[in-house]
Amino acid sequence: MADNSLTLETKGIYMAFGGVDVLKDVDFEIHRGEVHGLVGENGAGKSTLAKIIAGVHQPRAGIIELEGEQVVIPSPHVATALGIALIHQEPLTFPELDVAENIFIGRQPITGGVRRVDWRAMYERASELLDTLGVDLEPHSKMRGMSIADQQMVEMAGALSQDAKILLMDEPTAALTPSEVEDLFAMMRRLRDQGTAIVFISHRLEEIFEICDRVSVLRDGEMVGVRDPKQISVDEVIRMMVGRPLSALYEKGNAHEIGQPVLEVKNLSRTMKFEDISLDVRAGEIVGVAGLVGSGRTDVARALFGALDIDAGVVSVDGEEVRINRPRDALAQGMIYVPEDRQHHGLLMSMTISQNVTLPVLETLVPSGWLRDRLEREVTKEYVEKLNIILRSISQPVRELSGGNQQKVVLSKWLLAKPKVMILDEPTRGIDIGAKAEVHRLMGELASQGLAILMISSELPEILAMSDRVIVMREGRITARFTRDEATAERIMAAATGQVLEEV
Repeated sequence: MADNSLTLETKGIYMAFGGVDVLKDVDFEIHRGEVHGLVGENGAGKSTLAKIIAGVHQPRAGIIELEGEQVVIPSPHVATALGIALIHQEPLTFPELDVAENIFIGRQPITGGVRRVDWRAMYERASELLDTLGVDLEPHSKMRGMSIADQQMVEMAGALSQDAKILLMDEPTAALTPSEVEDLFAMMRRLRDQGTAIVFISHRLEEIFEICDRVSVLRDGEMVGVRDPKQISVDEVIRMMVGRPLSALYEKGNAHEIGQPVLEVKNLSRTMKFEDISLDVRAGEIVGVAGLVGSGRTDVARALFGALDIDAGVVSVDGEEVRINRPRDALAQGMIYVPEDRQHHGLLMSMTISQNVTLPVLETLVPSGWLRDRLEREVTKEYVEKLNIILRSISQPVRELSGGNQQKVVLSKWLLAKPKVMILDEPTRGIDIGAKAEVHRLMGELASQGLAILMISSELPEILAMSDRVIVMREGRITARFTRDEATAERIMAAATGQVLEEV
């Protein structure tokens, strides 16, 4: 726990990019021996503040004090010398080098007068650092092929090797499994107890409440408050972040009539992936698919979209049996799939927003072999307005958008194809509170227009609030089915973990 000894403080920090205010008169403080959460919507200024403290950006106004003394941090190199380290969401490692070489990259211990690398000392010190973190990694192991979690541990070992007293962790859990998050939190608690000050930036409020001693909330570049997580509710934090309560995140819109089955699946199987999957989704209905990581949910979704071969089973659309051997077949039947990993499987990150939006209907924009730029722009602008996509220009690369706006581009792209069935895999993972509310509102609106939606989610509040019916999977099989009224968090988790076998 914090010992109330102030380690670092910012006063009146102001920052702007391209004439747009990003941080406005921000005061922020970090104490020795605490985990301090920093939350806010995308664009609130969280990462910018962390990068200013880490020397990546220099503020236009304001000061930084370290241990009570004013300091200037013009570069990451200076920040490192001052004991400040920034741990990135995607670790910066060298895959062809081993663990110890990555820990001491550019700072290898040197022997005597011959100025050679003291390999023995380097590997011994690397082993000590990994033991301090409680990490079971071999210093001689190559980095290539290591999980994101292990790469993060190596990056943190590198920070500790430089006597870092302040760790800035920007969305470190975004790509981790639940068990990897537990390991990371155990390591963070060890460092906290040893006196390290940790700033933890995350969209996942449940993690903020689990690991943080204090939480600071940014909204539109301004610091709106600092709270003790033990004395405030999630709803209060969300209200501070976005100005509206938790209940507003899951607004489905008005009740509407649910029609006939649009998608029907019978006895779908794929060896080693899933077995005997039967389900249906009706017009205007949202069917939630719950289950733990590895339960087979995504494999089923990919098989329905033709991205994974099946061994047996029948798929019907509007009562007619269809054969879907590839994604093009699924699209022809009016079925679309929004994947969990939008950056690698949902978008072409180097291409523009308009190019990504119009990709599925490109053939309609080139009737004579020439791309009709004006029509492409008009179509894109229509969906930008419909989905309230925040951008500078439709011609900017999609990689420059926030996670929530990237997800809206993916949705725009597929909605342009006028689907009957939409398969959504973790539709709000990694996006901020405001964007999450907008995606939920859009889902409700699409369902009210008759779209059949199959939604995979690991967030129980999302499953419970958005689903008309819930299917639970475990180890490749459906273990329970619930109506909206029957579904509870306890019943879903029991079926997902094998504690209770519901009649299916």
